[in-house]
Amino acid sequence: MEPLSSSLNPSGGFKEVIFLVSGDGAFGRLKFESGVHRVQRVPKTEASGRIHTSAASVAVLPEAEEVDIQIDPEDLVIDVYRSSGPGGQSVNTTDSAVRSTHLPSGLVVQCQDEKSQHKNKAKAMKVLCSRLLDIETERVNAERASERREQVGTGERSEKIRTYNFPQNRITDHRASITLHKLDDILEGDLDELLDGVRSAMLAKVESQVEG
Repeated sequence: MEPLSSSLNPSGGFKEVIFLVSGDGAFGRLKFESGVHRVQRVPKTEASGRIHTSAASVAVLPEAEEVDIQIDPEDLVIDVYRSSGPGGQSVNTTDSAVRSTHLPSGLVVQCQDEKSQHKNKAKAMKVLCSRLLDIETERVNAERASERREQVGTGERSEKIRTYNFPQNRITDHRASITLHKLDDILEGDLDELLDGVRSAMLAKVESQVEG
């Protein structure tokens, strides 16, 4: 796992985190994680013990290869600037942060995780290519919407696909009808039982729809 970019929320925590997962079959195992993940917990600041519900949207995109997305250099505007940390604290004194703007789509990608401008530019291009590939995929899917809506794994962001219940140490995947009482272990990285179970259930649904 390699961090690509992140942005902090002024009220605490992260507003957005983007990272790259590499390895054999990485996308095949993780693609069913796309959607809205609902969290039920009792915050430390909650004196009466009430459960609060929040959500995080997850998008899982295949890394775009050069053959998938061709970007004309003339369609790009590359800006460089100095990286800065929380509260305006300087991270380094060189113009290493990169902002890439794709003019035809209006997409803007920023990267300042690396001290090298070259590395930040390469990471920003990876994210930009993946987002453009996602837009193209959505366009193709829209053309076949009536067919695709019947299939599982479209990655629509509006669906609440899973609930993480901290008081009950429970995680429930609503699409695959899987409930595990080991949320603490899963958050520590014990993902195999959950990912394998969801993938098997989702693929079984697709096969039954094809046969039907």
